[in-house]
Amino acid sequence: MTQKSLEKLELIVKAADDRLAQDIMALEVSNLTPIADYFVVMHGRNEKQVEAIVQSIVEAAHEAKIEVKNIEGKDGGKWILVDLVDVVVHVFYYSERPHYNLEKLWKDAKLVDITQWVKAE
Repeated sequence: MTQKSLEKLELIVKAADDRLAQDIMALEVSNLTPIADYFVVMHGRNEKQVEAIVQSIVEAAHEAKIEVKNIEGKDGGKWILVDLVDVVVHVFYYSERPHYNLEKLWKDAKLVDITQWVKAE
């Protein structure tokens, strides 16, 4: 885990929060998997909002010259995964998030305090 991936995490959380993403959680998974340093999990209230959240994250990444390695699930709109190399973002449609329950699946991951990056609701 590097300072650079932490800065990337902040950028992603702020971009998602700008589109009113719900219940944003950042999990530090660097000690649990070689896939990424962080997983970010959130949901939107409808498919349009889910798409807007993903678009905001991708635009912020491009502006900051951060590589977007892959985007999966865009056609379905229920769960979109944005792979930013060391940070993987999961944006769910609200009703799908409890079904997959990534927070429980990765319960051994340390929760990152992102409160200073999100606006109070």
